[in-house]
Amino acid sequence: MSIENRLSRVRESLPQGVTLVAVSKTHSAELIAEAYAAGQRIFGESRPQELKAKYEILPEDIEWHMIGHLQTNKVKYIAPFVSLIHSADSGRLLETIEREAAKCNRVIDCLLEIHVADEDTKSGWEPDELRDYLASGALTAMPHIRIRGIMGIATNTDDEAVIRRDFERLAAYKKEFAAFFDDKFDTLSMGMSDDYPLAVECGSTMVRVGSFIFGERDYGNK
Repeated sequence: MSIENRLSRVRESLPQGVTLVAVSKTHSAELIAEAYAAGQRIFGESRPQELKAKYEILPEDIEWHMIGHLQTNKVKYIAPFVSLIHSADSGRLLETIEREAAKCNRVIDCLLEIHVADEDTKSGWEPDELRDYLASGALTAMPHIRIRGIMGIATNTDDEAVIRRDFERLAAYKKEFAAFFDDKFDTLSMGMSDDYPLAVECGSTMVRVGSFIFGERDYGNK
């Protein structure tokens, strides 16, 4: 099945108001161009240098999302152009994004990544930690960051009840933390190739679909 056909299948399965991020990490610029030709404009990457390299050779109207764990020393590579950072998972990272955005005279949209999975290897704020951080008012000193919502990754399991639990937790956190923000706090990024229909059922407004569209990841392409 072609990338165009796969994209069509995903789009047709999404209700109105749910945004599709085509996860292109590790895939070639040629495959991204194929998806672009099929009308896709939002792509997600997880390696800053790879993202920067693709940004420099692909069409300017692509909206690039950083979806992977972001190290503070890599923010500078993407700050001039990134549209949305899904993985803002610490105060230290937010401070770095603020500094780099200021250098570029930009306001960078970010999502707060919350850890809900039964896996220590997953990144994200612990909910109590995030509550304390937001209550501290630290974000009011960061005019070059706009928090748009919440992101999270469900436990890697075949147990649908566990996945649903994780998604419902994220939806509840989105509702809870909206009290700290204005009406631009409108995004709940959750759901990937294997579980995005369930994520949408639980309230996701943005899904990150990669392998279903592009096939299995090409780890040989750096």
